[in-house]
Amino acid sequence: MHARIATFEGPPDRLDDAVAAVRSQIESQWDSPPEGMEGIKETWVLVDRNAGKGLGITVYETEEDLRRGDEALNAMSRPGAAAVGQRTGVGLYEVALRKTRS
Repeated sequence: MHARIATFEGPPDRLDDAVAAVRSQIESQWDSPPEGMEGIKETWVLVDRNAGKGLGITVYETEEDLRRGDEALNAMSRPGAAAVGQRTGVGLYEVALRKTRS
C-alpha cells in the first residue's frame, strides 16, 4: 500500500469552511472519481483546529495508483482556496505497517 500526505495551513476561523468544501468535493466524486483518482482506496482528513493546520491522506493499493493520484491531485484547482488555506507540502510514502481493529 502507498499513501500521499498533503499538509495545509490557513486561518483557524475558516477551518470549518475548508473541511466542508473538501467533504463536499470528495463525496460528490467518490463513486465516479476524476481521471487519475480511481485508485484511491481511502481518504482521511485530519485537522488541528487551534493551529489551523490539516493533513489530507489518500491511500492507494499500488505505487502506480499513487503516482496517478498524485498527478491528478496536483493538477486540481481549488476555487476559493486562498480564503480557507493553502497546501504547504506533499509527501509520497509506502505504507510499511497498517493494523486495524474491528
